[in-house]
Amino acid sequence: MNNTIKYNGKLNAIGSTIKEYRIKNEMTQKALSERLQLFGVDLNKNSLQKIERGDRIIKEYELAVFSIIFNVSTDELLKECIEKFRK
Repeated sequence: MNNTIKYNGKLNAIGSTIKEYRIKNEMTQKALSERLQLFGVDLNKNSLQKIERGDRIIKEYELAVFSIIFNVSTDELLKECIEKFRK
């Protein structure tokens, strides 16, 4: 039995935001994976696809590194989610 709490039917709230920033920064999933590895975060292309689709939970250290790579705050990455809960 899977009791995982989902956000709008997904395992994370920011997968689409990660994808948007990746595309905005003209990065492929492979390139992003390579950048993550420079920070010691081992996410392959398949794992990134799952994150972007919302099929994988994002760990807090992964969120921190995404914010560094995209040069935005974690709050910016979580902006859509935060705004939804503030309504």
